[in-house]
Amino acid sequence: MKFKKEFMLREIVGETALIPIGETGTHFNGLISVNELGRFIWENYEKAQDKNELLGFILDEYEVEKDVAKADLDEFLKILEDAEII
Repeated sequence: MKFKKEFMLREIVGETALIPIGETGTHFNGLISVNELGRFIWENYEKAQDKNELLGFILDEYEVEKDVAKADLDEFLKILEDAEII
């Protein structure tokens, strides 16, 4: 899986955020704040073949029920889709 736009994951005053870079920075106004799971998803998104594999990564990393992990993954991916990042 690949990102459509360029963003960099950065820590700013103890908060993690996605910051637009390159051409994306001229069209995307603002940043996206992410929590620990959002950071994990971001860092592993392009390593995964598909959404199911990404879900497997989450389940391997965190002690969480599959339904809860899937709901959290869907919610974060929806944010990225709405921002046209994926």
